[in-house]
Amino acid sequence: MKNQQDQPTSTISNRSKSVSKMIEMTGLKKGFGNQEVLKDITLQLFSGENLVILGKSGSGMSVLIQCIVRLLIPDAGTIEVLGRDVNSLNKQELDELRKKIGFLFQGGALYDSMTVKQNLEFPLRRIKKQLTEKEIGEKVNEALENVGLVDALNKMPSQLSGGMRKRISLARTIVVDPLIMLYDEPTTGLDPVTSDEISALINEVQKKYSTASIIITPDIECAKATADRILMLQDGEVYKEGKIADFEDSNDPIIKSFFK
Repeated sequence: MKNQQDQPTSTISNRSKSVSKMIEMTGLKKGFGNQEVLKDITLQLFSGENLVILGKSGSGMSVLIQCIVRLLIPDAGTIEVLGRDVNSLNKQELDELRKKIGFLFQGGALYDSMTVKQNLEFPLRRIKKQLTEKEIGEKVNEALENVGLVDALNKMPSQLSGGMRKRISLARTIVVDPLIMLYDEPTTGLDPVTSDEISALINEVQKKYSTASIIITPDIECAKATADRILMLQDGEVYKEGKIADFEDSNDPIIKSFFK
């Protein structure tokens, strides 16, 4: 279990000016038709911390992080990322901001027609245009070393297990040195051993790259392994926020249903 902190004070490396609040969301609302999915969500993500958004599948967690990168536009509320109001950015400004955010999708979203090597090279060529071919190769190898899959360099995604695909997807995300990581149910569909390995990798990425991360998950073991702080959603609202101990010691029946 991770050590807990109220407000992490670690600073981002010289890749960027240090920002204590990496994300600040206030009064976020989002619905689809007559269904109100998110109801007045307020949260903060601080520099260097892992914030776990805990809830049942279908509770709006994925919608929340998609709003952060404006894949979805909220109906109300404000979202500031690295001090920028996301909803007021033009396309070019939004693209530049997204380059600083790593997004690990549930399914990995690897390009099936590309090798592992090509999948990792693709974002580097788009985002890190100043790199030489040698530097690109070094970055790819480093990212694969960090997830323990250097031997998969020339494999196709179809040749990878579910856990390996998650690892390669994580390598592709960290290869461009993001300041913020967004994990969309990173252990869903994985066996317990592989889930533990992915949770450990999330912590390793946080430590090595000084990332601030939001991890959305219905998996209590993943939450216990990775969280510096937990925010629990219930029926589209923030039900409880605190440290692991605050949840484990609770007698609330809804909370106990997760921590039984």
